[in-house]
Amino acid sequence: MNVLDSFSCKGKVALVTGGAGHKGGYGAQISEALYEAGATVYVASRNKEKLEAFASRFPGMKTSVLDLSDDKLISSCMETILQAEGRLDILVNNAVLRCALEKWDLPMETYDESFHTNASGLFRITRLAAEAMRKQRSGSIINIASYMGMLGLDAANYAGTGMQTDSDVLPSPAYHYEKGGVINFTRWAASVLGKFNIRVNSVSLVGYCAEWEKNPSAFTRNHAACTLLGRLCNSTDLKGGIVYLASDASLFVTGTNLVIDGGYSAK
Repeated sequence: MNVLDSFSCKGKVALVTGGAGHKGGYGAQISEALYEAGATVYVASRNKEKLEAFASRFPGMKTSVLDLSDDKLISSCMETILQAEGRLDILVNNAVLRCALEKWDLPMETYDESFHTNASGLFRITRLAAEAMRKQRSGSIINIASYMGMLGLDAANYAGTGMQTDSDVLPSPAYHYEKGGVINFTRWAASVLGKFNIRVNSVSLVGYCAEWEKNPSAFTRNHAACTLLGRLCNSTDLKGGIVYLASDASLFVTGTNLVIDGGYSAK
């Protein structure tokens, strides 16, 4: 196979959770990348109107309403895809609930809500996807993690913002806790699914804010200055890495954490 052909996703069916994106999110460019690579793409999120508006820009892109806190919606989403397509080749676990980021001293019910979506919901949809992939003896699962799952909190990002370590309020550990778990869950899943020819990898990203160059805040300026390239992720920076892990170009890659952070974690 020609090396460029190996990056094609033509004939593959992909599901991207949180796939329509939101302000500052990654989902839109992930969905776009897989669509541009030739995959049949299902974008899934809680907001039906936003889903349909996003998908309408891409002929043939499909939608599914999905809330990872709802087991019935998770099952329904998978059933819809498998009934329509007969297979699932790519799952990108991108959806995240950001309800427990304000401070450490939040009610435990708030943390439980966050963990139910960002951990339990991810387990559930990954298990259902893996069951389908086992039957076809192939598949690629990509878990969107973060440099925050690899490193401790960097006070330099918050200087002069009144946020997190720049205030007297202790910061929330939720995002670090969840994304660190995603990275190790990726290794676990790769170790048990490899015998079925299912690859599982994670991608650890640095911050993306669509408006950071036009109207940067103190936080985005600090954050950008902490990367070796002096900027944050833009609206296309993830595309190559996602297509690589989703396609046959990475057939011998599993259990790895691909870091796309502008050199942030290399310091």
